[in-house]
Amino acid sequence: QVQLVESGGGLVQAGGSLRLACAASGRTASINNVMAWSRQAPGKQREFVAGISRGDNTNYADSVKGRFTISRDAAKNTLYLQMTSLKPEDTAVYYCSANYGMYWGQGTQVTVSA
Repeated sequence: QVQLVESGGGLVQAGGSLRLACAASGRTASINNVMAWSRQAPGKQREFVAGISRGDNTNYADSVKGRFTISRDAAKNTLYLQMTSLKPEDTAVYYCSANYGMYWGQGTQVTVSA
């Protein structure tokens, strides 16, 4: 099994920045595919935010392109999401996942005030 634990969420003003981290533990060798960040706002469905492949190819939702950056540190088994120019509509619980959703973390709350 793989455990994913997110951290780094919090309350920030619009225009501010946050860096989320997702630490993987357990059978991390089985993480052999895309890792990703998703988010779920109150009353809305969970949506894709950003993904990164083993070869470090990245892709982003249109709503975050140019503001968010996904990266990974393989040596630390950690996935990151650098978020800048945050907007109130970025408020959500952010989740990391591995292997196309085979594994999920418990989420971390990000709240952006106007």
